[in-house]
Amino acid sequence: MPKLTPRSSCLLASLLSLGGCASQAPANPDYDPSKPHHTLQGFRNNYAHEQKGAADFWRWQWQRWTGPRIEHDLSQIPRVQPELAYLAANRQHTTVTWIGHATVLLQIGGLNILTDPVFSERASPLSFIGPPRRVPLPATLSQLPRIDVVLISHNHYDHLDQATIAALKQQAGGPPQFIVPLGIDRWLADEGVQHVQKLDWWQQTILPGQAGPLAIHLVPAQHWSKRSLFGDENRSLWGGFVLEYAGRRLWFAGDTGYSRDFHDIGRRFAPIDFAMIPVGAYAPRWFMRAQHVNPAEAVQIHRDVGARQSMGIHWGTFVLTDEALEQPIHDLRAARQQAGLPDSAFSLFAIGETRRLFADDAAAASPARPHEVSQPAPGLAATPNGA
Repeated sequence: MPKLTPRSSCLLASLLSLGGCASQAPANPDYDPSKPHHTLQGFRNNYAHEQKGAADFWRWQWQRWTGPRIEHDLSQIPRVQPELAYLAANRQHTTVTWIGHATVLLQIGGLNILTDPVFSERASPLSFIGPPRRVPLPATLSQLPRIDVVLISHNHYDHLDQATIAALKQQAGGPPQFIVPLGIDRWLADEGVQHVQKLDWWQQTILPGQAGPLAIHLVPAQHWSKRSLFGDENRSLWGGFVLEYAGRRLWFAGDTGYSRDFHDIGRRFAPIDFAMIPVGAYAPRWFMRAQHVNPAEAVQIHRDVGARQSMGIHWGTFVLTDEALEQPIHDLRAARQQAGLPDSAFSLFAIGETRRLFADDAAAASPARPHEVSQPAPGLAATPNGA
């Protein structure tokens, strides 16, 4: 195998972020002419936006190749040891644990829910090339409680990982329930995965929670899908998830550029008690703007959806774009200050950190509940570095 320099590795990683192996996909079998975001060949975003083509991609790659090398200060990425015993025992409290990037463990209604699970060492279809994990996993999949539900936002390699899906399929106690946008169900079927519920935007599915039903809604995002070099662009849908349980609403945004979709989500679901919003992989803005928000736009999304509290995801793990891995720490702090938001309103977790979201989960159904402040689980310190 030829030796790969850092810059050639970076170029190949960028290509792999657009796809893996070539495939021929059929026309959209989920096509519904009554839905504007459906097309005969796949799906599209709700609102018009600038779209970059191949020439723009190669311009970006040339700039990466010829420009100054980006230095990453990994010491700034906060990390803690996860409270695995607490997570294994917890059935009552609503908790959020950041595993890294867009992988979050949610405990709600007695269920363990994973978002966009990626436990591999690279966000890539190949084990020897592609963006490597720059900060170690805080826990392996087998160290976590048995996963009941998996939410997948879209099919890019940093959100949908084949090896992790295979491990989940074989977990002790049986595979989880997968809830996915239209089209990803076909990919999962090819992988031998059963127990899959596919959803279109604004559709929901209901699961039994410990104290009542848990409603999971698929909501729009401004993004795109592609998993191979040819033939499958936008053949599967993308989106985020709103979870409603016992009078609370949590929202996992997935991966997105800024759009009016968030006003639409706010009109339907505000207030959101806790939001998970991407804050990384945003440079250069001329290329990334339509598909990845920056921290200032993330703060605006926090306001658009009426979030009481938000955490930043999609940062601090894989180098996908041209900002330093730790840059969201500083840019989110500046965006909060510019917007007049307190630090507690929109924070960054440490990798491995668990926070209990609500001071009294038993009072969750009270319509007059006070605004709770998320708390670290027992034994955890607050997030370091002012994040």
